[in-house]
Amino acid sequence: MSKEVKILIACGSGIATSTVAQEKVKKILAGAGIPAKITKGTVSQVASLAGSVDVVMVTTKYPKQIDKPVVQVFGLISGINEAKVAQEVIDACRAVLDA
Repeated sequence: MSKEVKILIACGSGIATSTVAQEKVKKILAGAGIPAKITKGTVSQVASLAGSVDVVMVTTKYPKQIDKPVVQVFGLISGINEAKVAQEVIDACRAVLDA
């Protein structure tokens, strides 16, 4: 049975940028052959939702410490360092699958 990575994508409002980020992350992970289940939320929900996911991806700064990997994915939306951010997304998800 293949394991899938559970991801929370959070932005300020939980609507616009997280939707864009979700589509980009889906494409990146599909290209890398990584199965994932993506949930969207707001940054204020991260602390309460982090327990049910493997990786948290945020489109904005997330100042708090949580016990899950946090990947800053704003670059997927802005296009700045997009390849580097894509690699961080893949690395974080691979680390979960390899754990």
